[in-house]
Amino acid sequence: MANFDPLGDGSPIRFIQPGGGFCFGLELFWGRVRRSLLRTFFPGYVKRMESLRRGECPGCTHHIIDSRDLKNYANVCGYYFDSKTDPYDHRNHLAFARWGAMELLVFSFLLLLLSAGCGVLASMVHPAFWVGTVVAGGFWVFVLSFFRNPKRKIPEGPGVVVSPADGTITNIEEVEEPGFGKALRISIFLSVFNVHVNRSPMAGSVLRVRYFPGEFLDARSGDCSRRNEQLWLDMKSKEGGFAFRVKQIAGAIARRIVCRTAEGRNLAMGELYGMIKFGSRTDLLLPPEVVYEVAVQVGQKVRGGSTILLTLQNRL
Repeated sequence: MANFDPLGDGSPIRFIQPGGGFCFGLELFWGRVRRSLLRTFFPGYVKRMESLRRGECPGCTHHIIDSRDLKNYANVCGYYFDSKTDPYDHRNHLAFARWGAMELLVFSFLLLLLSAGCGVLASMVHPAFWVGTVVAGGFWVFVLSFFRNPKRKIPEGPGVVVSPADGTITNIEEVEEPGFGKALRISIFLSVFNVHVNRSPMAGSVLRVRYFPGEFLDARSGDCSRRNEQLWLDMKSKEGGFAFRVKQIAGAIARRIVCRTAEGRNLAMGELYGMIKFGSRTDLLLPPEVVYEVAVQVGQKVRGGSTILLTLQNRL
């Protein structure tokens, strides 16, 4: 069971995917290989990128050459690259979440092998094996669609709070939240067919980021908010100055939480800050002193960054 000590810091966060994982491990390994090749055969490129690097990271151990390396350490490293001079900035504007690139490569390789094997069996044993090729192709399209990152039009207006995720509203209730107190909780269940990136529901500054390992119960379970692996993002709203929390909660299939932001950074409303891979739940918690008008209901489908969950009335 996760160690939910509201006064503690949770488990150490060393990169954007604190829970690790096979595919993420492959990506870190490839990063080490790529950096070694660049330093050996392209020292001029390494020196040029070092001159373009901005920010500070005292005692940095992340071995940042370019923004491809920074992608995995964006939440723990103080370096950054200006979008105007970064040769890889275009990757941040794709309709595909870059955090799923290795998963796509691994699944593509495995499904290609499956498809080729079924093709050989179909030609040598029985034509019915071609069904396996079709199934492999369909599953590849599913994996590709899972990591989609569509552009969203962020609503404007005073007091607007948008959904932090795509999915279905499962709970709108008052709860007692550890380290937060009484709160309004709006829970969103993300099925495997939903977009899985997470966006900031309001503009504000990040106060604290905590990661808790845990179990992988179904994200619709009542116990998942206490027992499942999760990441808490505590923020201070720009409009009103009150604290709120967004929780990324893993599910039965989802086992990898991604969060690229860190304490002290600012997020705009609707800004992309992470994702949960393969089915999950996202909770938004607001303090009781905030007066609001809820704009959604249980069972309603919502879209991250564009659906208005509620409107703040007093905004303190």
